[in-house]
Amino acid sequence: MKKILFLLISYLFITSCESFTGEEIARLPINRVSTSEENIFEKETTLNLKKDEEISFWSEMDVEYSGEEFFQFRLRIYKNDKPFAILEFDPTEKNITIGEIKTTIGDNTKWSFTGKNEVLKISEDGKYTFKGILKSTKNPNIVVNKAIVIIKK
Repeated sequence: MKKILFLLISYLFITSCESFTGEEIARLPINRVSTSEENIFEKETTLNLKKDEEISFWSEMDVEYSGEEFFQFRLRIYKNDKPFAILEFDPTEKNITIGEIKTTIGDNTKWSFTGKNEVLKISEDGKYTFKGILKSTKNPNIVVNKAIVIIKK
């Protein structure tokens, strides 16, 4: 009986979170910093989207660094295989934050979080390809344990 109750509560929690945050439709596990045009770590996904759908871009980060840092996701968006737009956002600038833990001791910071960053309304039906990279300042003390763009609708 306890097992059934636990499963029911877990299911209700997961479905209520999804109704609040949206349904995940894609994930770009970038997990590395692109430091130059010759050193690109790009991930991509393709989605068939409909006019008036609203998709949101979330970041799931786990990073360590010394000093001040700047992070930016850059997504090149293609519609029906033709360049459509470029979307850039700082994953640390969030509208909604879930599970954030930030510890700074001296000059060293460990920071993990999931956060909602941007929203895009689809203007017409089509096949949309998202090609993403993570950019940062050149700092040999950066450790990227996780850097994921999550696309939800």
